[in-house]
Amino acid sequence: MSYSHILTGASESPARPVVRRIAPSDLFHALARGVDDFTAMPSHAVFLCVVYPLLGLIMIAAAAGGTMLPLAFPIAAGFALVGPLAAIGLYELSRRREAGLDSSSSHAFDVLHSPSLGAIVALGLLLMAIFLLWLVAAEAIYIANFGYRPPASMGQFASDVFNTTAGWTLIVVGTGVGFLFAVVALSIGAISFPLLLDRDVGAAVALATSIRVVASNPVTMALWGFIVAALLVVGSIPFFLGLTVVMPVLGHATWHLYRRAVEPDPNPHPDYQPRQRHHRSAADFPAALFPTRR
Repeated sequence: MSYSHILTGASESPARPVVRRIAPSDLFHALARGVDDFTAMPSHAVFLCVVYPLLGLIMIAAAAGGTMLPLAFPIAAGFALVGPLAAIGLYELSRRREAGLDSSSSHAFDVLHSPSLGAIVALGLLLMAIFLLWLVAAEAIYIANFGYRPPASMGQFASDVFNTTAGWTLIVVGTGVGFLFAVVALSIGAISFPLLLDRDVGAAVALATSIRVVASNPVTMALWGFIVAALLVVGSIPFFLGLTVVMPVLGHATWHLYRRAVEPDPNPHPDYQPRQRHHRSAADFPAALFPTRR
């Protein structure tokens, strides 16, 4: 796949998607549709998202062991930055259900056959880079306030954070910087991944369209960011297990938010299909080892 296709899609001069003005009612409509998709495909959604809370638990456990303890909260909070990529399979299931296609769990991996796969990977790497930059910034803020000496224990760390001036400086500055990273991630990932699943427009067009949606609807998209953050916090409280419900609902809802925020493509491309595999039986062995032209 060429670099130009990753950036601009199949067309050398891709059409600019038309962005709509949306209201808070559109957000609640998208959430309602997300809940509807989740109830229709609960096993699929939990199957896709069960790794998400487990990964969070593993990373927090690793961070709590010593010098990484100050990064425990930034790591957990940073999951929201890569959430749009983590939910890519959920967008695909919602897309297929909306189109009246088979939406069984295996079709979540049809993303691998998308003509926009290269662009999806490119934007995913961008979000991962933002996540890593956030961790670097969080560590720098901690060092600026507490130096390079790691906390002696979790109890001592909590006491230093909540009972000292340096600790409250850490909270205020860290929250402010984290907010800026969240705004960047929201602008990049608000609707870019659903758009790439729907159209072969390339990473550059998808990123620019997502930014235009946020810029055209700043108050509504700020409310969406608050809703996403609040639900992720609620889902994280019981040892991240609530994310097995929150993540799929938000993932499905994001697809429907994309539908409300961007005009449909007047010339949609044919639905991509996985490559068909010929059935083989034991009777084909050993001839099956030597493929021939049909």
